[in-house]
Amino acid sequence: MSDSFKTDSRQMLGRLRAVMAEDAGGQTRLDQITRLIAEEMHTEVCSIYLFRDEDTLELCATEGLKAEAVHQTRMKLGEGLVGRVARSGEVINTDNAPAAKGFRFMPETGEEAYSSFAGVPVQRLGEKLGVLVVQSKQARLFSDEEIYALEVVAMVLAEMAELGAFVGEGAAMSARHSQAVLFRGSCGQEGAAQGHVWLHEPRVVVTNPIAEDPARELERLHEAVEALRVGVDRMLSSAKGGEKEHLDVLEAYRMFANSKGWMRRMEGNIDSGLSAEAAVEKEQSAARARMSQVSDAYLRERLHDLDDLSNRLLRILTGQGHETGAEMPADPILVARNIGPAELLDYGRALKGIVLEEGAVGSHAAIVARALAIPLIIHAARVTTEALNGDLILVDGDQGIAHLRPDDSVVSAFRDKMAMQAQAQERYASIRDKPAKTLCGAHIKLKMNAGLMADLPSLESSGAEGVGLFRTELQFLIRNHMPKRAELSELYARVMDAAKDQRVVFRTLDIGSDKVLPYMKATDEPNPAMGWRAIRVGLDKPGVMRMQLQALIRAARGRPLTIMFPFVAQRDEFTAARAEMDKALERERILGHPIPEVIEVGAMLETPSLAFAPDSFYSEVDFLSVGGNDLKQFFFAADRENERVRRRYDTLNVSFLNFLEGIVYRCATLDTPLSFCGEDAGRPVEAACLAAIGFRTLSMRPASIGPVKSVLRRIDLGELRDVIHAERSVGAQSVRPAVMEYLRGKL
Repeated sequence: MSDSFKTDSRQMLGRLRAVMAEDAGGQTRLDQITRLIAEEMHTEVCSIYLFRDEDTLELCATEGLKAEAVHQTRMKLGEGLVGRVARSGEVINTDNAPAAKGFRFMPETGEEAYSSFAGVPVQRLGEKLGVLVVQSKQARLFSDEEIYALEVVAMVLAEMAELGAFVGEGAAMSARHSQAVLFRGSCGQEGAAQGHVWLHEPRVVVTNPIAEDPARELERLHEAVEALRVGVDRMLSSAKGGEKEHLDVLEAYRMFANSKGWMRRMEGNIDSGLSAEAAVEKEQSAARARMSQVSDAYLRERLHDLDDLSNRLLRILTGQGHETGAEMPADPILVARNIGPAELLDYGRALKGIVLEEGAVGSHAAIVARALAIPLIIHAARVTTEALNGDLILVDGDQGIAHLRPDDSVVSAFRDKMAMQAQAQERYASIRDKPAKTLCGAHIKLKMNAGLMADLPSLESSGAEGVGLFRTELQFLIRNHMPKRAELSELYARVMDAAKDQRVVFRTLDIGSDKVLPYMKATDEPNPAMGWRAIRVGLDKPGVMRMQLQALIRAARGRPLTIMFPFVAQRDEFTAARAEMDKALERERILGHPIPEVIEVGAMLETPSLAFAPDSFYSEVDFLSVGGNDLKQFFFAADRENERVRRRYDTLNVSFLNFLEGIVYRCATLDTPLSFCGEDAGRPVEAACLAAIGFRTLSMRPASIGPVKSVLRRIDLGELRDVIHAERSVGAQSVRPAVMEYLRGKL
C-alpha cells in the first residue's frame, strides 16, 4: 500500500471527537462524519446505513452519492453487499465489487462503477445497528490497517448512536430506546402484568468511546485488569475444597484474566484511539461474534466465560451496575438473558412479571415462576438490548407477548384484559370452598402442585384438596452445595405442618435433563430428557436417595407419609426404589425414630412403557400419577423444549386420549388409585376431557384450580364423553373442535 492511502485511526478518531463536540443536529453530524471518513480513507464515497426495522436498512448519510437518495434508498437484510454485511456481521472487502456475490447496482443514488468496496458492521455487543461503507473507483483491496480503522470508527458510531447522538427524522434515526417494541416469545407461565423494567444485568453505557489521553487510558486499563485478577483470585481461594466443576470455571476465569493475548489486543485498541472502556467492548464484541459461529459446546462455554469477564471489567472501569444505588421500581418486571432459580428466589414475590431472552418451559426459572405465580415469557429475542431500567412494559404470559414502551391504545386494551381477569378471579373465589362436582354428580378432586414453602398459603386460598405433587428438587437446585439431611427434614416437616391434615405427595429428587445441580458433574448427553435423570440417578447414587427418604420419614414424625418416585420406566426400577424405602424405614426404626402410621409409595407414569407394565406392577404400587408433560412429549416424539414441534401435537388428539383411557381402564380394573398431573390438568378444556375419560384426581398450579372448577361444575361428563366417542367414531384426529362447541353451549 502506498503512503498516500495510509490511514491513521487515532487521527481519524481525533477529528471524529471534534465533530461530536460541536452543537449540531443528528443529520448534520452524520453528514460531517461521512465527509471526514472519505477524506481520511482517500475514497470517493463513504456512506452510513442504519436499520429502520429488523429487516430493512436505510441510507442515512453519504459523501459521494446523491444527497436526495438519503432516507429514500432502502434495502432488505441480505440484499446487495451492504445487506450481506448487515446479515452476517462480517466485513466485506473487495477490489471488484460488481463481480462480488450479491452485488446490486443502485442507479437512484447516482452510483458510478466503483470497483473497490469495504463494508463493516456498525454493531454493539452483537446488536446490529447498521453498516459503514467506503467505495473507490480505483481497484484496490483495503489494507488490514484501513479495515481496522473502519472497525474502530464503526464501533464509536455504535456507541454514539446508543447515546442518541444521531437522532433525526425517520425511523432509522429515531432516538434509541424510545420506540414501542413488541416481543413475541413463548409462554413460560400464564398471567398478565403491567410494570416497569428492572434489568437483572444493567447495560453498561460507554460515554467516552474516544481517548483524549491514551497513556492515561492504558493506565486505567491496567488498574482495572489488576482489580479483576485480584477479584478472581479471591473467588478461587474461597471456593477451594468445593466442587471441581466450579473450580474449573474459576480457573478458566483466571486464565483469561491473565491472558497476554487478551491484554495485548485491548492495548492495541487503546493505541488506535479508543478509551479503555471502548477497547474492552471492542474485544468483547469480537468474542461474541466468534461465539455465534462456534458449534463446539466447550469452546462456546469458554467464550461465554470471556464475555462474563469483559462485563466485570467494564463495570470496574465505569462503576456501573446495581451497586450504583439505582432503586427497583415498585412494580418491577424482571428482564434478563437468563436467570437461575436461587437468583429468582432472591427477588421473590416483589416481581410482577419476568421476560427472558433464553429459558425453557421446564427450566428452573420457569418452575420457580410457577411456584410464585409470576407471569413469565421466554425466548423474547433482543429484549435485553432494547429495554432500559424504568421502561413501561406489559407482560401477556398467556400469549407469550411483551409490549415495551407501548402506546396509550395498547395500554388501555391491556388494562381492560387485566380487569376482566380480575373479575374472573372474583368469580372463582366465590366457589373456592365448593366441591368440583359436575352436573352428573361426579366429584373431581383438584389438587395443587408445589415446590416451595411460598406455595403453601395457596392450599387454602385456591381451594385445593391437598398437594398432588411437591417437587423436592428445588431445594437442591437453589443451593451451591448438597443440602444436609437435617435441613431437608425441617423443610418437609414445615410443609406437612402447613398442609395440616391434607395429603401431600412428595416426589423424590427429579434431577437430570434440564435440571442440573450446580454442584454435581454435568453429563454431556445427546438427548438429556431421555437420559440419566430422576429415578435412574437415584438408583445409581443410592446415598442421595437414602438421605432424602430418611429426611422425609423424620419429617413425618409418625404422621401419614406419601412418597412418589419419578420417571419410572419399568417395574424393577420401582421395586428397587421401594426396597430403598424399606431399608430407610428399618434404619429409622432401629435408631428409635417414629415411623409413619401410614405410608403410601407410588410412581409417576411418564413413559409409555409403564402403561404396558405387568398387572403385578399395578398391584404393587399404592398409587399412580400420570406425568402429562413428559408422557405427552414421549408419546408424540416431540421435545417440549423445541418450539418448532411442541405445539404441533394436541392433548385432545384421539390417539393420545385412547392411550390415556387405556391407563384409566387398567387402574380401575386392578383397583390402583390414579391421578393426572401436569400443565394440561390446569387447562379447563383439557381438564374437562380428562374427567370425561375417567380421571377423578387432577393436580395443577394453584391459579388454575378456580378456572377448572368453574368449568367442571357446569358440565355433564356423560354428555361430554358422548361427544368424544362420536368424534372417534367418525375418524377425527382431534376432539377439540367438537368439545369446544359443546362447552360454548354450557358456559
